[in-house]
Amino acid sequence: MANETQKAGGIHFPFPFTPYSIQKDFMAELYRVLDAGKIGIFESPTGTGKSLSLICGALSWLRDFEQKKREEEARLLETGTGPLRHEKDESPCLSSSCEVAAGTPRPAGEPAWVTEFVQKKEERDLVDRLKAEQARRRQREERLQQLQHRAQLKYAAKRLRQEQEETENLLRLSREMLETGPVAERLEQLESGEEELVLAEYESDEEKKAVSRVDEDEDDLEEEHVTKVYYCSRTHSQLAQFVHEVKKSPFGKDVRLVSLGSRQNLCVNEDVKSLGSVQLINDRCVDMQRSRHEKKKGAEEEKPKRRRPEKQAACPFYNHEQMGLLRDEALAEVKDIEQLLALGKEARACPYYGSRLAIPAAQLVVLPYQMLLHAATRQAAGIRLQDQVVIIDEAHNLIDTITGMHSVEVSGSQLCQAYSQLLQYMERYSKRLKAKNLMYLKQILYLLEKFVAMLGGNIKQNPNTQSLSQTGTELKTINDFLFQSQIDNINLFKVQRYCEKSMVSRKLFGFTERYGAVLSSREQPKLAGFQQFLQSLQPKATEAVPADESPATALRPASPLMHIEGFLAALTTANQDGRVILSRQGSLSQSSLKFLLLNPAVHFAQVVKECRAVVIAGGTMQPVSDFRQQLLACAGVEPERVVEFSCGHVIPPDNILPLVICSGISSQPLEFTFQKRELPQMIFQEPKSTHQVEQVLLAYSRCIQGCGQERGRVTGALLLSVVGGKMSEGINFSDNLGRCVVMVGMPFPNIRSPELQEKMAYLDQTLPRAPGQAPPGKALVENLCMKAVNQSIGRAIRHQRDFASIVLLDQRYARPPVLAKLPAWIQARVEVKAAFGPAIAAVQKFHREKAASF
Repeated sequence: MANETQKAGGIHFPFPFTPYSIQKDFMAELYRVLDAGKIGIFESPTGTGKSLSLICGALSWLRDFEQKKREEEARLLETGTGPLRHEKDESPCLSSSCEVAAGTPRPAGEPAWVTEFVQKKEERDLVDRLKAEQARRRQREERLQQLQHRAQLKYAAKRLRQEQEETENLLRLSREMLETGPVAERLEQLESGEEELVLAEYESDEEKKAVSRVDEDEDDLEEEHVTKVYYCSRTHSQLAQFVHEVKKSPFGKDVRLVSLGSRQNLCVNEDVKSLGSVQLINDRCVDMQRSRHEKKKGAEEEKPKRRRPEKQAACPFYNHEQMGLLRDEALAEVKDIEQLLALGKEARACPYYGSRLAIPAAQLVVLPYQMLLHAATRQAAGIRLQDQVVIIDEAHNLIDTITGMHSVEVSGSQLCQAYSQLLQYMERYSKRLKAKNLMYLKQILYLLEKFVAMLGGNIKQNPNTQSLSQTGTELKTINDFLFQSQIDNINLFKVQRYCEKSMVSRKLFGFTERYGAVLSSREQPKLAGFQQFLQSLQPKATEAVPADESPATALRPASPLMHIEGFLAALTTANQDGRVILSRQGSLSQSSLKFLLLNPAVHFAQVVKECRAVVIAGGTMQPVSDFRQQLLACAGVEPERVVEFSCGHVIPPDNILPLVICSGISSQPLEFTFQKRELPQMIFQEPKSTHQVEQVLLAYSRCIQGCGQERGRVTGALLLSVVGGKMSEGINFSDNLGRCVVMVGMPFPNIRSPELQEKMAYLDQTLPRAPGQAPPGKALVENLCMKAVNQSIGRAIRHQRDFASIVLLDQRYARPPVLAKLPAWIQARVEVKAAFGPAIAAVQKFHREKAASF
């Protein structure tokens, strides 16, 4: 269909077809939220075109914002002077550097000519910056226009690849000549390639200014970050679908879009990608880039004291010129991650770093929201949120996601394994390690020993055979855990920084990969006891893949120390924002320490503080009180800055039949509570396999499609699934695949869970109790239940002409506080049936009429 321009709220919105009225309302409200710099909570049911509304609404605002910016630039460049305005409801600030030129208050009593001179100099500097920015913009636009008309990348990359291969051949021949020459040096006692396992000399940040990024020599080449929209969703498949919608939109030909992903998703170096583990891929990649910079620095030294051993080879795909071409190609035409990956393979350019280079000039950045919500990952990716717009889609599980990202659990087996490996490593290379390295390694060993002691075990014994005298679960504050484990005298911030910069876990993994459980023969007498211990902890090669994982997705385990580093980082959280859970389960190997984050707002606060505007969107956001209280209020967001928008569905009112059935066929009241779970009237089943989901869905679909083709013998299909399980989110049960959703009982979380009890207590202590409302802790449990219900019942209605019945099989759904937490478009149509017979009759009548008219 031809693109149309729609007007809503006085604003023109390009749209690929005539939008629904609710889409017009959605775009107009979204535009106002972005323009006023507010925090928006947007709810638009599945099937109402939410993605297109987000795209056309946000990019229309960005279009107008950039137009105002260009007009202001033109005025300033024409006059060479003029005041700047920073209010978010007026003309935009023109540059991230405008703050300096905004006319800072001058000291009282200063001569007028001084003030005038300073003001004019600031204005002249601003004009110069604007001219430079315009020149860069024109250069970028010309470059992208050229790429749109000719296949420059393919031929340029081929030429660079040939030159690179020739250079690599020359370097290889040179190395071979040096290694076989009479002056070739050999490190004593170390085998070939083993030198890269030895930790380099470590200097703390107090002794030198540490480099924050590995590619600092390209910083001066980075462009100014233009105002942009960061769009986040949960999974790569959802992001790919969003990019597909952008292509179909009226903005698809003009918008500069870049898709970001993890190294695991974007790496094209097969040697690195084969490591499997996300942490190992990240560490190997960073190590290769660091090696590249160390080589460059070493080459600049005039007189090195001695020839250093050769480091890990730099990645052949990390070529700045090739990645620059990849960046331009990515910006010239909208591409998803799969297309970006294919482009990187063809050009022999790294898509991960190439996409990072595209961020400054991009207008729309698409990325998983785990990448945006984790501060360290955000910084590593080159994401700058200052004065930018963030849209978080599929945000119904946002609070749980942030909590899960920053909660870490380590087992007794992992602690013992890390201790054994690290001790062997330190003894192997003790004569080659500098004093500061040895000091930090001993501190880490001490921490591991004390962690195991807190569980009641002995670090130097096999955890599989250690029985603990005390069992059960115990919760502690962070401070209590630090004091009781006798590690309060160790600066965990310094230890965390050491682990990060020295990459000790990466070295340790290489060490254990090289030797496994058995070291070289000359080391055996010294380490015989620990070798046997380590042997018992190593995973066996014939170990079976867990039942809920397919062989194709099973990844190699990373070093246990890598995992423990996350626990150490978590212990630096403020005392009131987290807890440590000690779980003692009989044997030490099965016991664990877990850090539980209680306040996800502490990690979300920086996002809302830096961004111009934030939009939290989803198909089902009810109940929104969790977002307002746990996430926004605790992050310091003023209530007046928060805007809520919720729209109805596009289906006709008579295309949905929501029923609450209060009693069964024998007039037995239906109330599926925990106390009644053993009664014979309540029977359940639960699927347990993950890798068979596709097969089950396929068989289910075939059965439905075959209905009526076997002389009435097959009349339909019944799919049983668990709330919050494999089928409750992200799977499309449109049309005949989902004509009736039956919700059996209310899926309350396990109230006896120590984690949930601690979270409830934290909310009761932290959040105020509204008059006439339940305590915050109890409200949390109810909201978790209703979020799960709303996600599950939303599986059936997927588009405007769809129809389905929704049966809520529990009398508690008839209570007004529960009904109020259903989506608005369902609330208005709910019918409460006290008896089973009339309810079934209503369902039969509904489906008979709809089947006849469909």
